[in-house]
Amino acid sequence: MEKSIPRILLAGTGSGCGKTTVACAVLQALVDRGLDVGAFKCGPDYIDPMFHSRIIGARSRNLDPFFFDRNTLRYLLARNGADRDISVIEGAMGYYDGAGLTAVRASSWETACLTDTPAVLVVPAKGAALSALAVLAGFLDFQENSRIRGVILNRCTAMTYQGLAEEIQRRFGGRVKPLGFLPELPACRLESRHLGLVTAGEVEDLREKTRILARQAEETLELDGLLELAGSASPLAWEPVTMPRKEPVRIAVARDRAFCFYYEDSLEALTEMGGELLAFSPLEDETLPEDIHGLYLGGGYPELYGEKLAGNTEMRRAVRRALERGLPCIAECGGFMYLTERIGSWFMAGFLPGKCWDNGKLTRFGYVTLRAKKDNLLCRAGEEIRGHEFHHWDAACPGEDFSAVKPGGRAWECVFASERLYAGYPHFHFYANPRFAERFYDACVEEKKSCRKL
Repeated sequence: MEKSIPRILLAGTGSGCGKTTVACAVLQALVDRGLDVGAFKCGPDYIDPMFHSRIIGARSRNLDPFFFDRNTLRYLLARNGADRDISVIEGAMGYYDGAGLTAVRASSWETACLTDTPAVLVVPAKGAALSALAVLAGFLDFQENSRIRGVILNRCTAMTYQGLAEEIQRRFGGRVKPLGFLPELPACRLESRHLGLVTAGEVEDLREKTRILARQAEETLELDGLLELAGSASPLAWEPVTMPRKEPVRIAVARDRAFCFYYEDSLEALTEMGGELLAFSPLEDETLPEDIHGLYLGGGYPELYGEKLAGNTEMRRAVRRALERGLPCIAECGGFMYLTERIGSWFMAGFLPGKCWDNGKLTRFGYVTLRAKKDNLLCRAGEEIRGHEFHHWDAACPGEDFSAVKPGGRAWECVFASERLYAGYPHFHFYANPRFAERFYDACVEEKKSCRKL
């Protein structure tokens, strides 16, 4: 299939350059214009897509070239960008930073290449003049096909921008177009966007910050130029990645402040097969939803709500009883921690052995390839799926039924797995290996059939 999908990728020179601030300013300004805006995030990040969706109002999804092959990456972009006036892809880290110190694999640049998307580089200009253009020149020439077609100067004054914009046009001869600037806006710093942590008042404060950024973007960014660049993107070609339609099942999904890390496309794979996803809160609800055939406990911040989770004894007992009778269950990272005996000093479900504690730093952080050591809920022995770990807390018993291998070769054992369970620190995306989604769904169908016999 082939379709025109207007799109741009906003890239940065490195973490801290202001790329996210610029992305939020652009997204909010376009939404405020009344455009139908699609948002995407490069990489495995959960936070930015939640921010795009809940604060700005632009439905957001992940595009990850480590998780997905070229066709799947393009398919997810097309599916979520179809009929949108523009799709804005926010990069991760620096434009060329990938899954390894010296690798461009899984970088924002690779995403731009695989999806044939024009990129706009955000260059910090505070305390610099012509040196900012030297940075731009280096990024343009570092790879033979940089795909960089525009530049935005961040933390820049109007006077500085005027001179540098003229010099960009003179030095680069139309190769890259200056698309405006943002001045330094201390009141709009987005220092913490962990949406699982914020109150309603804090959410409104974040929304006010993005509204200020949007007004600034209308004044000093070339939004019409960004729209024109997005419209110049070549038509996107892909083959559909479809999930088989199966018997309807009901799957309970933990969704509250403590459990909020989910890839929405991954969940939609279950609904595409016929699943009804029932949200519940381990913080607030005392029982699981009725007549369920599967359970999904995603990641999040259970350690920050340990006292309240521990105090909800009815829910902890309900989850443990459901798993003891064999309810199919996926529990990733925070969800896995909830199934152990304790998080810190707080008692949890106690279905799995051991306790979890704050390790004080990122533990086993980064991309991994998961390989099953035995047949289980999601796959057969030897089958693989690509995933990601991101956690400061560790577990006395992290499991040993999968191996996790980083791109650089470091490996370790992880995950508790059985015919009815996947529970461990690694997150994964069903579109990284759709067969894993089918196996989980089939187990839910079996659970439904066994309930009929009782």
